[in-house]
Amino acid sequence: MTNKFIIIIFLSAFFNIKSNAQCAMCKAVVEANLKEGGSAGAGLNEGILYLMAMPYLAVFLFGIFYLLQKRNKKEIV
Repeated sequence: MTNKFIIIIFLSAFFNIKSNAQCAMCKAVVEANLKEGGSAGAGLNEGILYLMAMPYLAVFLFGIFYLLQKRNKKEIV
């Protein structure tokens, strides 16, 4: 169990570093746009929220279907 835990920590740290690099690029573009009086920041924030919500929605739906399948198996037996 500890080996799996160490691998998960290592992979999450690796992907975290990669995602931080992308955020710096987005931040620079939005700051430059806001200095010129643009409104790209609002659209970018909406896009980030949309992309952030999709994995949570997928896990939630998977959990619901899993519980329904588990409940059906108990009723059959």
